[in-house]
Amino acid sequence: MSIGTSIPLPAYTLDPAFMARKAEELGFESIWYAEHPVVPVTSASPFPSTGGEIPESYSHFTDPYIALARASAVTATIKLCTGITLIPERNPLLLAKEISALDRYSDGRFVLGIGTGWLREETEIMGGDFNHRWTQTRESLEVMKELWTKEEAEYHGRYFDFPPVKSYPKPVQTPHPPILIGGLARNVLRRVVAHADGWLPNRVTPSQVADSRAQMDAMAAEAGRDPSSLNISVYGQEPDRALIQSFLDAGANRVVIRPEFCDNEEDMGRELERIADVVIR
Repeated sequence: MSIGTSIPLPAYTLDPAFMARKAEELGFESIWYAEHPVVPVTSASPFPSTGGEIPESYSHFTDPYIALARASAVTATIKLCTGITLIPERNPLLLAKEISALDRYSDGRFVLGIGTGWLREETEIMGGDFNHRWTQTRESLEVMKELWTKEEAEYHGRYFDFPPVKSYPKPVQTPHPPILIGGLARNVLRRVVAHADGWLPNRVTPSQVADSRAQMDAMAAEAGRDPSSLNISVYGQEPDRALIQSFLDAGANRVVIRPEFCDNEEDMGRELERIADVVIR
């Protein structure tokens, strides 16, 4: 089984080096950091899972790229993943460089999970176009792919427009690190087939994964892509072995477990051990 672990909030109180090294020792396949760079004090955006106010914990993310860089230095095999990077809130020329460097220093272990965001006020504070955030995200992906794969890259779009430039280093993985699109938007599977390497859903059931796998495979074949080249990583699940197996039987390739937060390394280590005993060993 490919079982990953996400990082509980507040994400910055536990050393990423400890978390990654412990997860690798226990046999976790991947470790995942999410992001919200800022959370507005006043917001009219409903929280996705409840429709209510944004939990205080959402103010306590860390920077995923700094955390994963620290994690990469003390590990050798575990995949280093973002779940998710908020693409409309980042400059793709800078992000392409960060990802290339992290992929190179980790010897090709980075996985780029992305999303377009649900928190309008945050997106707009960070300079994103919330109403057209997928269009902006699509351009960002196109920009990064140009920078990753060409000696001289240029782009002329609505949001990004630049003449030929050089950007090094290139990623170790070719043509670039895997891109997973998160969320449950109506067109998410078509976007995966057209622009990415996999789907990263969270609030789904095994039956929804099975239906989506069938749809995505059909779309891939129609687009001339090998359906087996597209993966599904189910994010943020409880450590329930039967549930995990149900997702895998439904067509998922990976399940990412959500641990409970512990405020010190000793207890957090025991929590990861408990999860590993349930879902890995």
